[in-house]
Amino acid sequence: MITSPLTIQMHEADNVAIVANDGGLPEGTVLPSGLVLRNHVPQGHKVALVDLPADTAVLRYHVPIGYALQDIPAGSWVHERLLRMPPARELEGLPIATVKAPEMAPLTGYTFEGYRNADGSVGTRNILAITQTVQCVAGVVEFAVERIKQELLPKYPNVDDVVGLAHSYGCGVAIDAPDAVIPIRTVRNISLNPNFGGEVMVVSLGCEKLQPERLMPPGVIPIADQRGETTANGEPLDVVCLQDAKHVGFMSMIDSVMAQAKVHLERLNARRRETVPASELVVGVQCGGSDAFSGVTANPTVGFCADLLVRAGATVMFSENTEVRDGIAQLTSRAASPEVAEAMVREMAWYDAYLQRGSVDRSANTTPGNKKGGLSNIVEKAMGSIVKSGSSAISGVLAPGDKLRRDQRGLIYAATPASDFICGTLQLAAGMNLHVFTTGRGTPYGLAECPVIKVATRSDLARRWFDLMDINAGQIADGEKSIQEMGWEMFRMMLDVASGKKTWAEQHGLANALVLFNPAPVT
Repeated sequence: MITSPLTIQMHEADNVAIVANDGGLPEGTVLPSGLVLRNHVPQGHKVALVDLPADTAVLRYHVPIGYALQDIPAGSWVHERLLRMPPARELEGLPIATVKAPEMAPLTGYTFEGYRNADGSVGTRNILAITQTVQCVAGVVEFAVERIKQELLPKYPNVDDVVGLAHSYGCGVAIDAPDAVIPIRTVRNISLNPNFGGEVMVVSLGCEKLQPERLMPPGVIPIADQRGETTANGEPLDVVCLQDAKHVGFMSMIDSVMAQAKVHLERLNARRRETVPASELVVGVQCGGSDAFSGVTANPTVGFCADLLVRAGATVMFSENTEVRDGIAQLTSRAASPEVAEAMVREMAWYDAYLQRGSVDRSANTTPGNKKGGLSNIVEKAMGSIVKSGSSAISGVLAPGDKLRRDQRGLIYAATPASDFICGTLQLAAGMNLHVFTTGRGTPYGLAECPVIKVATRSDLARRWFDLMDINAGQIADGEKSIQEMGWEMFRMMLDVASGKKTWAEQHGLANALVLFNPAPVT
């Protein structure tokens, strides 16, 4: 625990620093520089290092995160009520593929124990997923899943779990509306996630607009022929339709779901882990419940680890449109090609229009909890969020609900909303087989479909939530470890978790339902 006054300045040109001490620092504290605090400054909040006259740009990360609304003397607490937020960066005249990524030697020899699938992808877990075509069957699926877990799963020790892919879509919507393709392909591609082993099972009501054949058209489910080569699936889709005449009473529906589940469980149970290169990892990175330490400890650690993964040939997805929108110039400049930069601009413009249709104020992000943790506005939050992406060139862009191609590797921008579960849902649809989630304020976020490595930004949170956090990046602010040391620790933990080691969330059964991203008013 830090006892002497400690502040963290992200760039030598910054005119503010954040207070690292637990509980903050009281008025009158003398910093090592000799500066005397004029106010109590809470942990994670900013202190003015020099006098800031009104209208002066307040710099953090060497970026203007706001402009002083009044004179702010040196040693003062700098918070959101004293700042005018900069306008959003226009999506025109951006730097396009102007930054050359640093040369990084390939990282070879690293492996994990995973499940090889028919389409060549690799799962880190061996899970039976039951897809639903419509929200009307959610109660039946939930009931059946609990029965399967209690009565069938113990008979199949090589199967990790059974999950119902719940969502709020499928009927009562304009199924042919222009943006309806997004939720449909999201549900489809989640069902094809590598952690489900290609065992697609669907529960349908029967009268819904999203019919099983539309959700899973012929040819989308890959299988291996006798030579081990991938072919289109010629088998009929495995569907349990609740309105079928054979179902007499509720329990007959449950019996049908369980009977079909048994077929899939038997095939999944026959699978075994095998040694695969680290290049088969598809890692989604995300932050939630962020604070000012997110961009100081946890997210830079993730960024360093992201570079290690890219060097190993793996795929890393970073996301969260609203949280990186104000750093769009940094992103387009790092694009591997003009086409990648243009795709990022296109996705940002689409989301800008989506928010405008809903009359959403840009200032709605940052949340009250973010502000309590020291983040004054979305510009400051964006700077800390982007560092999760490391320093590699951005090699591709995914639209919401899209699935990664096998030839897409390296650092990928997956255009998702910032909401935790919606972002996680869309990264699952993209093909994520391992997830990293950083938090400063704390959140019990977890996904049943994929292991989630939770990273605390502060030691105080790691101590209080000792059985929820897998990594304590607060050791960086405490001076106990470097970002590089924590990054390597995270990389090695990823290989262990991908090989079957359970995260804290998995040990405690923190399985959260999916939240489907409905992109437009389609009722």
